[in-house]
Amino acid sequence: MWRFKSSKLARSVNPDHNLRPSLRMRKVVWGAVQSLGAGAFSEKQLPLSGPPTQTGAMEEELKCPVCGSLFKDPILLPCSHNVCLGCARNITVQTPEGETPVQSRASGSSDYDYLDMDKMSLYSETDSGYGSYTPCQLKSPNGVRVFPPAIPHRQCTLTCPLCHRSVSLDERGLRGFPRNRLLEAIVARYQQTRGASSSSSNAVKCQLCDRNPVDAAVMCEQCDVYYCNACQQRCHPSRGPLAKHRLVPPPNKAAGAGASGGGGGQQPPATARKPATCVDHEAENFSMYCSSCKAPVCMKCLEEGKHAKHDVKPLAVMWKQHKCQISQALNGVSDKAKDAKEFLVQLKNMLQQIQENGVEFEACLVAQCDSLIEALTRQKAKLLTKVTKEKEYKLKVVRDQITHCTMKLRQTTGMMEYCLEVLKENDPSGFLQISDALIKRVTSSQDQWVKGALEPKVGPDFDLTLNTDSLLQTILQLDFCQGKVEPRPSVPPAPLLQLEKCCTRNNSATLAWRVAMPTINPIEGYILELDDGNGGQYREVYVGKETVCTVDGLHFNSSYNARVKAYNSIGVGPYSKTVMLKTSDVAWFTFDPTSAHRDIVLTNDNQTVSCNSYDDRVVLGTAAFSKGIHYWEVSIDRYDNHPDPAFGIARINTMKDMMLGKDDKAWAMYVDNNRSWFMHNNSHTNRAEGGITKGSTVGVLLDLTKRTLTFYINKEQHGPTAFENLDGVFVPAVSLNRNVQVTLVTGLEVPKNIKQ
Repeated sequence: MWRFKSSKLARSVNPDHNLRPSLRMRKVVWGAVQSLGAGAFSEKQLPLSGPPTQTGAMEEELKCPVCGSLFKDPILLPCSHNVCLGCARNITVQTPEGETPVQSRASGSSDYDYLDMDKMSLYSETDSGYGSYTPCQLKSPNGVRVFPPAIPHRQCTLTCPLCHRSVSLDERGLRGFPRNRLLEAIVARYQQTRGASSSSSNAVKCQLCDRNPVDAAVMCEQCDVYYCNACQQRCHPSRGPLAKHRLVPPPNKAAGAGASGGGGGQQPPATARKPATCVDHEAENFSMYCSSCKAPVCMKCLEEGKHAKHDVKPLAVMWKQHKCQISQALNGVSDKAKDAKEFLVQLKNMLQQIQENGVEFEACLVAQCDSLIEALTRQKAKLLTKVTKEKEYKLKVVRDQITHCTMKLRQTTGMMEYCLEVLKENDPSGFLQISDALIKRVTSSQDQWVKGALEPKVGPDFDLTLNTDSLLQTILQLDFCQGKVEPRPSVPPAPLLQLEKCCTRNNSATLAWRVAMPTINPIEGYILELDDGNGGQYREVYVGKETVCTVDGLHFNSSYNARVKAYNSIGVGPYSKTVMLKTSDVAWFTFDPTSAHRDIVLTNDNQTVSCNSYDDRVVLGTAAFSKGIHYWEVSIDRYDNHPDPAFGIARINTMKDMMLGKDDKAWAMYVDNNRSWFMHNNSHTNRAEGGITKGSTVGVLLDLTKRTLTFYINKEQHGPTAFENLDGVFVPAVSLNRNVQVTLVTGLEVPKNIKQ
């Protein structure tokens, strides 16, 4: 294992995230990136150099920090940075045993935050899996132990060119660093894509020819410039400081050569990469992941006890978990990137407005000054100068802001595209080698879009007013009056519903909105309205200053229309456009710890319930039903001494310290190991043979369309319809004592062939 040498050792969530998160989020983020691809960086919109391509911004992620070229045989350093294998050989330094290599910046402050690494003891053999080796001892014929003579040892160290942190090489040398096969595959795919696009275009021209540029003969990978033969000899000679630059044929020539030599230009089929093998045991594939060492391991590593006290988990589980984390972080970054794109459009429109307003203001100023005849002539030039300076200042501020935002957006988009390419890979071990670093990068990238970063620093209007009513003797002191005529107060405009942030979960709906434009009178609050789910009357569900609201207790399998309006001191503004939200078809819920009896014990994310008392105690579910058909089951995990647990529905204010069904606010079936009864208001009816044991399931079917309640045991209807003429709001309920433990199962389809 590697040893670092340094002066310091080393937050409402979408409800569908727990269902195939990486696939779902990948679609969301990829859609955002597609919308920010070539269209986001077109020549008409952004002043970027070179042709706009979807992968152009990602190229910087694929270049070695040492040679400046695309990675070739990249290896992964312990600091999560990459270098080419050949470059690593060139920057490896040998020092005598006991000496410490020079630390250029590692001993002081660094551009990178290594707090997480400082929390680990990088010198601990138990934590890192690094073991010491003691040479075998020899014995002389007389039994005296003989130690081998000390051999001078030279220590090899390698310093990361980005973070300047040094690492000592063990006896394996550079072979001890894992090969970043994931990055290697992405580079190969990128080169193939770039070659294909270049071969389909016209011949690349020399970029240094003054007139009538000819076809380029070579391209310098470090300078990223195309040269013809004459310009290459004149501007880029193969001697001096440019001798080490790598000159390659232009992409169109390289592609043409490959096509002529490869049979009609067809590229060879891609071969599947072999599974990753352990560095210490080359015959073993990675199957586990050590969270302590943050590295994949094989079974032999575990058998040898190197990770005996470490937190070791299955490789596939950690692979999916880290993919989910990157996808979640990318989701937030993609929103910021979309906002940045809209902000750039706003800034460019502002440029035109400033130009138009400046021209208009200048014309008006000239007319006013000319009307004052000779007395205004000398002052006119000064006033024009002030207007011009104000205009140039605004233009400069906006242009600087565009340049700065464009650079940050390009960096963010390049990182997003690179992360998406990483997410496409199906190599768990290779992914996990770089996932932690990518998660940190994505999170820090999101943090750079701080509040105010996407707001213009100046406005398009000129806050200047010329007073033409001054007396002639004051003409020489004529100057601008700061401020402008305030517009008439008005009600706020209609808010804009942010559809990408509006969603539903179970029988809850979350809506988000924003202000369309700034208002003269500040907005005091918003009014959110929903209909009844059947296209009926709207009703107010929220009044306040927040711009995000979650509405609970809606009907399942229903479509709701929502709208919002704003109000201020002048009055209430118009409604926004209407958005439709559909609640879940089936109910997903858990037991409710807030309303449960104090003797109730909930585990397994409130899905499993037990009791500390020998008396029956009641626990309710988190969902409430007043419409539709709903079915859920309860599995019997433990059943001792033949108790009588009860299952059914109840009002929210039912008694919690007695068996379910003994008051008039609950409808239940209680059952033992041989028989069962229906009970409501302490009235027992319809005894039925057949009970429950450990492993049995009890199903509850609540049909509020027919207003009936039916029970099932082990998928079979148990007895006739238990209760009829049910009306109102009901919640799932269970009562049990300490001899029973059950687990709730929800989101099930409604059974068919119901007996009456």
